[in-house]
Amino acid sequence: MDASQDISRLIEIMAALRQPETGCPWDLVQTFETIKPYTIEEAYEVADAIERNDPDDLCDELGDLLLQVVFHARIAEEAGLFSFGDVVEAITRKMIRRHPHVFAVSDADTPQAVKLQWDEIKREEKQERAERHAARARASGKPAPDDPKAGFLGSVQRSFPALTEALKLQEQAAKVGFDWSEAAPILDKIEEEIGELREALAEGHPDKVKDELGDLIFALVNIGRHVDAEPEQALRGTNTKFRRRFRFIEENLKASGETLEEASLERMEELWQAAKQPS
Repeated sequence: MDASQDISRLIEIMAALRQPETGCPWDLVQTFETIKPYTIEEAYEVADAIERNDPDDLCDELGDLLLQVVFHARIAEEAGLFSFGDVVEAITRKMIRRHPHVFAVSDADTPQAVKLQWDEIKREEKQERAERHAARARASGKPAPDDPKAGFLGSVQRSFPALTEALKLQEQAAKVGFDWSEAAPILDKIEEEIGELREALAEGHPDKVKDELGDLIFALVNIGRHVDAEPEQALRGTNTKFRRRFRFIEENLKASGETLEEASLERMEELWQAAKQPS
């Protein structure tokens, strides 16, 4: 089977991999749940390629992410739930509906107006989804399940990484005025949360420590939002800096005939401070 730029070839390849008699033993036993971590991982790989400004890697990683979509769609099709074509139809319908200023008639002619229009359409879609759930429940005679998208914060996906979820929850709440008016009071809140964390540590209650740590991180996300420092990207920058400085320690120890395992904390701290100096 040859490679191709046609999406149908990728769909054919996935179908072959899932063929019971002749397919790949690993692919055959996969489920939505087992490949979910790979889907998330591939999305992060795409983000990493973008941050590194590597178009070759970006092309490759986008392909890996697309494979995950095809994989999930194939599993769904085998279960009689939906197909890849249904996925494409659903997103094309959604994009057409959410862009009336392009595909229909709308007065939205600025980025801000388009964003407001987008949010209004999403609210309409959420209401329609709730009505569909209720109708299915009435037809089945069973109570309607709790809708994870219900309520004003329902548009914020719980599946987001916790840092991103915190940011989006705060952004959503801010739309109705539930927000700090400026950044300075948030610093006071952070200091308050640090004090509560200190108390929890002193008391030695693991659950309370975890709870107070979460409150502190949530407040830190808030200050980042108010000063236009996107928390995820800020932390990624710090991670990159940590990698670079730790690598400096490792290389200098190696040059001196030492290893990380053998070096004392004092020696590593000395090299850490040296790594922080401007080159």
